[in-house]
Amino acid sequence: MVGFKATDVPPTATVKFLGAGTAACIADLITFPLDTAKVRLQIQGENQGLVKAKVSAQYRGVLGTILTMVRTEGPRSLYNGLVAGLQRQMSFASVRIGLYDSVKQFYTKGSEHAGIGSRLLAGSTTGALAVAVAQPTDVVKVRFQAQARAGSGRRYQSTVDAYKTIAREEGLRGLWKDDLPCHFTSAFGAGFCTTIIASPVDVVKTRYMNSAQGQYSSAGHCALTMLRKEGPRAFYKGFMPSFLRLGSWNVVMFVTYEQLKRALMASYTSREAPF
Repeated sequence: MVGFKATDVPPTATVKFLGAGTAACIADLITFPLDTAKVRLQIQGENQGLVKAKVSAQYRGVLGTILTMVRTEGPRSLYNGLVAGLQRQMSFASVRIGLYDSVKQFYTKGSEHAGIGSRLLAGSTTGALAVAVAQPTDVVKVRFQAQARAGSGRRYQSTVDAYKTIAREEGLRGLWKDDLPCHFTSAFGAGFCTTIIASPVDVVKTRYMNSAQGQYSSAGHCALTMLRKEGPRAFYKGFMPSFLRLGSWNVVMFVTYEQLKRALMASYTSREAPF
């Protein structure tokens, strides 16, 4: 395989932290249009009845959604919320992936033999920390992806404006607008099965994050409203772009992460031993 060779020195916590965040940002840059298409499909028909939503659907399918956005809003619309998205990846992936080994070693007191309990505990700890740190960026990202670039109905003019407006109008709780079970449910597993299991939770999460203050009293209320107004199929809106993004994002992220770790460690060892 073309790339940097592995070094004999294991990567430091700093290398893992920076490498994971940077690799996640690169993966997000490549797959962001799929994520935006997913959000548009997930919120489509939210304020309409079941029959009316089917008739007046603006977006149909992955390619149809992307082409419609490019035609009506321009190519840049596919990257609405990119700044907040990169902020989210740098904070979430750095903590969730970059600190996992360090937290695992903490729970095992430095032992090389980590049981399933220690691994689950380390994963839960870094996952909770990552959610707590990155949650505001996720809220802003979703809201930017949901709003159309064209027209006068834009809710926010910039990323900084979004943070300020949400904090002013909804309080700090508005920036942490989500139920933790939503994140943990959608975080477990991988591939097609994950998308099947996590898609309903992901749709509810997107709707709830994007909702105006007072629209839903909780994530559960949001789910019940969706079921009543749009039927069970609403929970699988955006399924295909979600599945495509999950697979491609993971491939790009972990391949890039390994190469970045090797590159950073090669640079580190060359500075430590120049001769």
